[in-house]
Amino acid sequence: MNNKIDHFAIGAASLEQGVAALRASLGVEVPQGGKHDAMSTHNCVMQAGNESFLEILSIDPEAPAPSRARWFSMDEPNTIARLVERPRALCWVVGTDDLDAILATSPVDLGEVVNFTRGDRSWRLTVPSDGHLPCGGLLPAFIEWSPGPHPSTGQQNLGVTLDQVKISHPDPIACRETLSALSVAHLAEVSEGPAGLSFVLTGPNGTVTLD
Repeated sequence: MNNKIDHFAIGAASLEQGVAALRASLGVEVPQGGKHDAMSTHNCVMQAGNESFLEILSIDPEAPAPSRARWFSMDEPNTIARLVERPRALCWVVGTDDLDAILATSPVDLGEVVNFTRGDRSWRLTVPSDGHLPCGGLLPAFIEWSPGPHPSTGQQNLGVTLDQVKISHPDPIACRETLSALSVAHLAEVSEGPAGLSFVLTGPNGTVTLD
C-alpha cells in the first residue's frame, strides 16, 4: 500500500484572511484555487514539495447552501468561532492507492467515500456524513485519485515545503497505534500534550509552524 501526504488544509473564515496570514508567516502569496460545488467551499493552493500541496480552505460566501454537511467540520460552531479568531491547521489528507483496504481495516469510522470530479480528473475522499473530523482532525482523511499526474504538478511552486505533520495527544501511545493501524504512522510525529495539529514548513521566511 502506497500512502503519502497528499495535501493539508489551513482553515480560514475567508480566503482573504487566510492569504494574509500566510503572507505574513511564510512570506508567499498563495494563489487562488477553485470551488467545491458539492461542499460550497473554495480554496487557494500551492505546491508543498514531494507532490503535495497546501490548501487554504473557507466557506464560499457566493455559493448556495450545500445539500449535506460541509467537510472538515466547517459547519460546526466551534470550528467557525476558532477560524474567526485566526486561520488554523484544520486537517491533513493522505493519498492512497487502495482506499477500500484502508476502510476495511480502519479501527475508527472514517466516514463514507464521496466521489468528486473536476474537469477530466476524479477522486474518492473519506467524508463523514455529518462533516466531523475523525479525532478532531488528528487522524487524516484519505483520498484516492484517478490515474494521472498529481494535481500539485499544475500548481505554483513558491519555494515552500512541508517538513512535518505534528500531532499532540493526551495518550500518544494510543494515537500512534491508531495511526499504525491506518498505515500512516510514518507520516506524522506524535507527542504528549493537549490534542492539537500543526504543520512545520520551510519557506522564504525560514521554518514556520502553522497550528
